[in-house]
Amino acid sequence: MRAFITGITGFAGSHLAEFLLAHTKLEVSGLVHDRTDNIAHLDGRLALFQGNLLDDAAVRKVLSDARPDYIFHLAGQAFVPSSLVCPWDTFEINVHSQLNVLEAVAHLFPQTKVLVVGSAEEYGLVRPQELPVTEDNPLRPDSPYGVSKVAQDMLGLQYFLRHKIAVIRVRPFNHIGPRQSERFVASTLARQLAEIEAGLKLPVLQVGNLDTQRDFTDVRDTVRAYYLLLERGTPGEVYNLGSGHAHGIRELLDILLSHIRVKVDVRVDETRLRPSDVPVSYCDYSRLHAVTGWRPAISFEQGLLDTLDYWRARVSQHLKI
Repeated sequence: MRAFITGITGFAGSHLAEFLLAHTKLEVSGLVHDRTDNIAHLDGRLALFQGNLLDDAAVRKVLSDARPDYIFHLAGQAFVPSSLVCPWDTFEINVHSQLNVLEAVAHLFPQTKVLVVGSAEEYGLVRPQELPVTEDNPLRPDSPYGVSKVAQDMLGLQYFLRHKIAVIRVRPFNHIGPRQSERFVASTLARQLAEIEAGLKLPVLQVGNLDTQRDFTDVRDTVRAYYLLLERGTPGEVYNLGSGHAHGIRELLDILLSHIRVKVDVRVDETRLRPSDVPVSYCDYSRLHAVTGWRPAISFEQGLLDTLDYWRARVSQHLKI
């Protein structure tokens, strides 16, 4: 059995590759577009294909060569603020890429199982009385990114209904962990603190809105759920993926500060403030649990500490160069 990961060099993709190699007998391959830093330690254990998901002929060629039984479609533009600056780029990358994958599967390997990864951003403006968010909650995306994920979600459903492809849809809430881009809150705070600790920055931490509360899951728990969904999920169905609890950004920061060996002055940076009409969001993942038995195994604090240690190692490596 063969698994193919789009976005294999990314944050979640690299952790998924690690998980599949460590815990399954699947042969693992993936699409590489540019950098491979995150999977360099897996060299020789993966089959990697060069290609661009926006090129439909290239996608068909790659999948013809890979011949996957499972496709984990993780590639895409995942940063909400970027979608506000370049909405069309986000929409094209996310929707066009997935359309090419689904078209290739429909014509080449209709028995292949496909995981379509949506986002909690599909729910958008969630009202307080709607918490915890279930899969039946209205979709009110408030960013071009959220709209693009709704489109991916519905495309997955359409290809299931029309072409009978075994598409399983998942809406993950926020995830954290080592290798996450520093554009995201946990990673950017961890990097700043690692640099302050190493003496590379003044002991001043720039932060954004600390009052927002979100549902955070460790990326290693997230990718385990991805695998279980393709193994046991119901084709055509959609599943929330999260911890079922809300954690405040202030709590996140306090945990990181508790593991730092120097005193830090915390200052609000106006450029980091992101307007939000949703102060609190967390999900009901009971549907996922019912079909897979999945529960989060890595604590919020452990995920943050591992993220901090990742940046400490990166900073230390930089100092040695």
